[in-house]
Amino acid sequence: MTTRTSPVLLVLGSPSQAEAERHGAPADHFADPLSPVANALDLGITRGDGIFETITVVGGIPQALDAHLARLERSASMLDLPAPHLAAWRTSVFAAVDRHTEVPEAFVKLLYTRGVEGSGRPTGWVWMQPSGDFSRERTDGIDVVLLDRGYPSTVAQTSPWLLQGAKTLSYAVNKAALREAHRRGADDVIFVSSDGLLLEGPTSTVILKLDGRLVTPRPDFGLLPGTTQESVFEIAAHNGYRTGYEALTPADLRLADAAWLVSSVRNAAPIRSVDGAPRAVDAPLTDSLNAGLASRTT
Repeated sequence: MTTRTSPVLLVLGSPSQAEAERHGAPADHFADPLSPVANALDLGITRGDGIFETITVVGGIPQALDAHLARLERSASMLDLPAPHLAAWRTSVFAAVDRHTEVPEAFVKLLYTRGVEGSGRPTGWVWMQPSGDFSRERTDGIDVVLLDRGYPSTVAQTSPWLLQGAKTLSYAVNKAALREAHRRGADDVIFVSSDGLLLEGPTSTVILKLDGRLVTPRPDFGLLPGTTQESVFEIAAHNGYRTGYEALTPADLRLADAAWLVSSVRNAAPIRSVDGAPRAVDAPLTDSLNAGLASRTT
């Protein structure tokens, strides 16, 4: 296996299905991570007009790769981007993993944009680097605050042009929400709809343990379908827990036996306080969920 000091950057020659079918489409190539590879007029840079996925790699195995590629395809459709060439993206992930120095945990980020304005040709690249140390968040837990997202839970049906539920590059609002959490002395955020329902975190999915079952807010509330949440539900079902998608409120969060924010790189982070009010952490179940997530082979 060929390795190089991380990070790794790979530029796709044919990120879209249409590009792959063009005669003489350029080949993928590795690039110097410290050298510029994107055009300054790329719409992903100038307008945030693009999508991305972040895939955890544990022991050289990309976790939930099929689910991430399916979500990439879904987000592209929502943005009317050219259909991504999924075979090329899959190959690029494994090429980056083979190129990267082996570490216990890393992540691969897929970035797909509309390309340079007027060109009609999308841009795609893959970035891989070691993950940060999230042992504290996974064991001690995180403090969260509730913030109003400003949209009703019906926004995906009434206003699809707002792209709720797509994983876009437009993360300015999510970053602003996290800065507000830090100003309030917290680590993270759970968004609440204007009609009072729990939604999701800026970069994560909410899971509650209620009455012996694990539940998460319904994805039709304009939420990003959580690949890690899906894996958690599979692990939970294997261990005898009932799971479900429900309309949940802040009151449910307060009453829950345990709660987590789950995401691809941080995995399952137990919530230890909400708006400054302490809440119980289920350490054994948290450890079980994180062990299950780390042992995935697909």
